[in-house]
Amino acid sequence: MRTRRGAIGAIFGTFLAAGMAAPVAAQEETLVLHQFLPAQANVPRLILDVWADKVEADSDGRIKIERYPAMQLGGTPPELIDQAIDGVADIVWAVNGFTPGRFPHTEVFELPFMTYDAEAASSAYWQMFETHMADADFAEVKILGTWVHGPGMLHTSRPVATPGDLAGMKIRGGSRMVNQLLELLGAEPIGLPVTAIPESLSKGVIDGTTIPWEVTSALKVSELVNNHTEFDGPAIYNLTFVLAMNKDRYESLPEDLQKVIDGNSGLAFSIFAGGTMAEADGPARQIAVDNGNNIITISAEDAAKWEELARPVYDAWIADVAEKGIDGQALIDEAKGLMDAYGK
Repeated sequence: MRTRRGAIGAIFGTFLAAGMAAPVAAQEETLVLHQFLPAQANVPRLILDVWADKVEADSDGRIKIERYPAMQLGGTPPELIDQAIDGVADIVWAVNGFTPGRFPHTEVFELPFMTYDAEAASSAYWQMFETHMADADFAEVKILGTWVHGPGMLHTSRPVATPGDLAGMKIRGGSRMVNQLLELLGAEPIGLPVTAIPESLSKGVIDGTTIPWEVTSALKVSELVNNHTEFDGPAIYNLTFVLAMNKDRYESLPEDLQKVIDGNSGLAFSIFAGGTMAEADGPARQIAVDNGNNIITISAEDAAKWEELARPVYDAWIADVAEKGIDGQALIDEAKGLMDAYGK
């Protein structure tokens, strides 16, 4: 991480404060925010609530955001983006990988060993959203933020130090990109929502899972498995997220309240969200350390061997998006350039 969470928060707060005029009308608006994690999990507590509280404060209380965690409004996590499109919820936090292939441009950040810093990747993601995705992948919604989590990694019932150690293991993967990699490495990828991980681990339905450290605390993963494999350098995988709003609901707001939403959205918020998720990795990792769990760190030199094995995932993705008229290699080059330029 190039900056710490306090610096991120300062940047975000400065950005939000810029240009905010006090509303003059008395009209009040209630917006419904729906997402899939428990309210006490890191993302709702450290990102979504922070965002919603800022919106309410910056509107002088004229906007109220009702928050519904853990799919309380019904449906399943893969349906969240359609709930925003259809107006079931006004705002949703969604994982793009829950609907494989639906948002092809975002998958550039989900390729194996592509991202190494959540802030840099989230910054690049927002910039590429504006250039490539606003009128394509996400034409049906208003996107308020785009970000990735900290480095994805493996949490398993038996140690994984080499690619061959995954052979025969049933591993929950969070996206089609990581599932393709798992299959290449000899594992059996299992598609499960993140909320199903604890029960699946405890019952032996899966032998491990791919998630970042951050979410392990809410899911008690460090109590369910004893082995964790992390990587120096680029992460074995990542997931992309969006905070999305129903277009008609946004456009129905008075202009000054639209400005409140806009002022709390965009590049600075995306960097804040990605950086905050990555910052939450440390405390969650410490739980595993305190438990005496086995943490295996793959060196950059050894990780290069894993990266070489992942090359077919890149080739398959480039061929797949080419059928949709997308130059995948150009997206890869652009994403890498933007991430490398971050903070310079």
